Amino acid sequence: MILVKTANDLTQFLANKSYGDRSTGFVPTLGALHEGHLGLLEHSKQHTDITVCSIFVNPTQFNDPQDFARYPVTLEKDLLLLEKAGCDIVFLPSVKEIYPNGTALDKHFDLGYLETILEGKYRPGHFQGVCQVVNRLLEIVRPTTLFLGQKDYQQCMVIKRLIALTGFNTRLIIVPTIREASGLALISKNLLLLAKDREAAPAIYHSLQYLKQNIQPGSLDNYIMKAGMMIKEAGFEKTDYVAIADADTLQPITEWDGRSSLVGLIAAFLDGVRLIDNMPLTK
Repeated sequence: MILVKTANDLTQFLANKSYGDRSTGFVPTLGALHEGHLGLLEHSKQHTDITVCSIFVNPTQFNDPQDFARYPVTLEKDLLLLEKAGCDIVFLPSVKEIYPNGTALDKHFDLGYLETILEGKYRPGHFQGVCQVVNRLLEIVRPTTLFLGQKDYQQCMVIKRLIALTGFNTRLIIVPTIREASGLALISKNLLLLAKDREAAPAIYHSLQYLKQNIQPGSLDNYIMKAGMMIKEAGFEKTDYVAIADADTLQPITEWDGRSSLVGLIAAFLDGVRLIDNMPLTK
């Protein structure tokens, strides 16, 4: 496994004649790696010749500075996991390497309504920050294929939009969410949960399961209300949203025709830790 810290070194390495004609898979991460990330790496190794993983805690996508300060950093463990998983190249840039002109956002990406609903509504500026860093990383890595986890459903749609806007010749593969035995989605923020919170946290998954198992054509209001009650009764102190949306457009749905594909999405706080999850409801 090769560790690279600058864009120039990575570009030159990938341009080497022994690598230039081979397909490159890219897994961007914020670190604090877990089995979900390793699942993305495994998909990359199956579908491409070279796997590049980046570790970069991007300051521009944190609309809450406290979230940025609290984000778990486990670099030594991360590198051991990546080496064991057979990652070929780890890109470990500094903030200055990614943002040589400073972190003030100098480009606006037209994300349309995706920026105004769900995560876009409750985390203003978040997706512009995501696009800034992913755009920069794609410029550097120029991967054949980009691998993302379905757990960040809306972010996947945003990055798909980014690729279309920028014209990168990169295929996007979205990998299903990996969960603990309890159903809790594997995310880095789980490291911030106390033991008692880890017992309550799977209520998000159970609420989504309730929607999937019970949803019927017609009004969806009662299903959404019931799912929200399940989360509150489990001990979550605040819910940003419990929503059912069109799986292809993410437009909220309150009346279902029984034919369109749906996805359930939830964001809620447990002892100050914001957890998100989603689940296809009609597949």
